[in-house]
Amino acid sequence: MKAKVWLSAIRLRTLPLSVSGILVGSGMASIYGQLDNYIFILAILSTLGLQIISNLANDYGDGIKGTDNDERIGPKRAMQSGSLSAAELKTGIFISVVITFVFIGLLIYEAFDGYPEYLLLFSLLAALAVWAAIRYTVGDSAYGYKGLGDLFVFCFFGLLSVLGSLFLFTKELGWIDLLPAVSIGTLSTAVLNLNNLRDFSSDSRVGKNTLVVKLGVSRAKLYHFFLLFISLLCMLLYLRASGAVAYQYFCLIVFIPLGLHAIKVKRINSAADFDPELKKVALSTFFMALMFYLGFNIFL
Repeated sequence: MKAKVWLSAIRLRTLPLSVSGILVGSGMASIYGQLDNYIFILAILSTLGLQIISNLANDYGDGIKGTDNDERIGPKRAMQSGSLSAAELKTGIFISVVITFVFIGLLIYEAFDGYPEYLLLFSLLAALAVWAAIRYTVGDSAYGYKGLGDLFVFCFFGLLSVLGSLFLFTKELGWIDLLPAVSIGTLSTAVLNLNNLRDFSSDSRVGKNTLVVKLGVSRAKLYHFFLLFISLLCMLLYLRASGAVAYQYFCLIVFIPLGLHAIKVKRINSAADFDPELKKVALSTFFMALMFYLGFNIFL
């Protein structure tokens, strides 16, 4: 029974989105013929660990602050429902941090053995990533309550995930590499935006000043469409600039359902209707990343 509760608290449905940046960065590394399967696996495990830390900390932080209540739309939280106590969640966060640091340590050592300057840099980035995963909702100065969640998601799920994973393999970056990173970052931010659109009323009542609360629903919808457009534009520009062949453009097919999704979002008037759209964007991001990886790796 407890195992089922912990699986629910981990929020399995969020995990595919978290590895999207790793898939894209690894696919880019394949273009240079520098993909390493051991580094790839460790990068995936490290990213999953960070997402699990974030999910448990989010459950704990919102639970402590009373943000989650019976009127909340979406999956019930473990602390909100009484399935897990605050102490149990803190223990779960601690264990997740320890395990994740083990994976990250192995990853950094494998990627940068012989590069001491990069060992230090990525160790600092790893510590920052763990801090960001926890401080989204935990603590008096939680940045998720100040409208900064979008910026952190864009940076960590997009820039750091894509460019960081690429650098693990290649030890170098080019300006063109920013384009896929921005594409994944904006889609990941769009997922958070939908989450915050869904929770607009409850967040407003408890003083959780997300960007949606600051913008209002109408302008947050326009912001959402902008994120989707920038993601499509950046990925299209990268594929053209990298000399991609026809089948490698197949990853862009996800923008067809995303276009239909945008039409649906424009018409939504009920907060509950945002929840299924959130899953659509998260899975679309993952499938785009997976097709990108396959296009530039298996079929290259």
